[in-house]
Amino acid sequence: MGERVTEGRPEDFVGQSHLRKPRWLVRPLPSGPKVAQIQGLLREHGLHTVCEEARCPNRGECWAQGEATLMIMGDTCSRGCRFCDVKTGSKSEMAALPLDVLEPAKVAQTVRTLGLTYAVITSVDRDELPDQGADHWARTIQAIKLLNPQTLIDVLLPDFRGERALVERVARAGAHVHAHNIETVRRLQPVVRDHRATYQQSLDVLRMFKEAAPRVPTKSGIMVGHGETREELIETLRDLRAAGVDFVTIGQYLRPSAWHLDVQKYVHPDDFADLEREAQAMGFAHVVAGPFVRSSYRAWEVERIVRQMGGLEGSPPSAEGSTS
Repeated sequence: MGERVTEGRPEDFVGQSHLRKPRWLVRPLPSGPKVAQIQGLLREHGLHTVCEEARCPNRGECWAQGEATLMIMGDTCSRGCRFCDVKTGSKSEMAALPLDVLEPAKVAQTVRTLGLTYAVITSVDRDELPDQGADHWARTIQAIKLLNPQTLIDVLLPDFRGERALVERVARAGAHVHAHNIETVRRLQPVVRDHRATYQQSLDVLRMFKEAAPRVPTKSGIMVGHGETREELIETLRDLRAAGVDFVTIGQYLRPSAWHLDVQKYVHPDDFADLEREAQAMGFAHVVAGPFVRSSYRAWEVERIVRQMGGLEGSPPSAEGSTS
């Protein structure tokens, strides 16, 4: 997987860059009544989605179904990972962006208005805060549970710099899935991620969440296309399983701008299918791998597994309008 090549026929590719994008990675922009409804709710409550801030390629598919991943604690991150399109702020800029104390209630109301039975929430990093936003995270989860008692809550969390007390504060709030992305293989971590995020720290945080809430599934995501090898990806999957991770997603890295890391390879869908089989053989309870897969893509598919693992089998089944 480390070669700077792309598989396929000449007619499969578009663009004029040194590494042309294959046609299987072309998707339409989001449009339609559901898109307008979600955008209206977000503007009304001053909320953000990672779908917009990170320019997710699945916006058209997910928003048309009434699905979106809400992003809390603002739209500016204290970290500057070389793969992510979310805005980065300096220490002084971050200090001037106080958390919205009403945001937990606004998020809970948005989940209720959209009628979500499976809600996915993520956030920026807020390293400048004394608790890095752990209490805000916990209050948001609790607010959603209070107003939407039948909704399952899937949270894609920061690493809280590996501080166990902060991890446990969030774990006690009662989410139904604890997710944190390892992003890439061990060798490429210093290149791809901010220096405050490390491979071992991510594994440790995932393990902490599992230790703090053993019945709550944990999830992690990997990007491919940074120059990793198949062997390195298999090693990463094994490390995630050893840390107790239950669900894993594997998707293609797409370069958001000229500042971001270049794509080293567009991985063929057949290679994703191979990785999915390998992960399933390792014992992951749920695996999604493919060019457009992101950590929250089709997240509601695990709802039945989540209810079983958490002892929630008696809860109502999923309905239309889950979030991804």
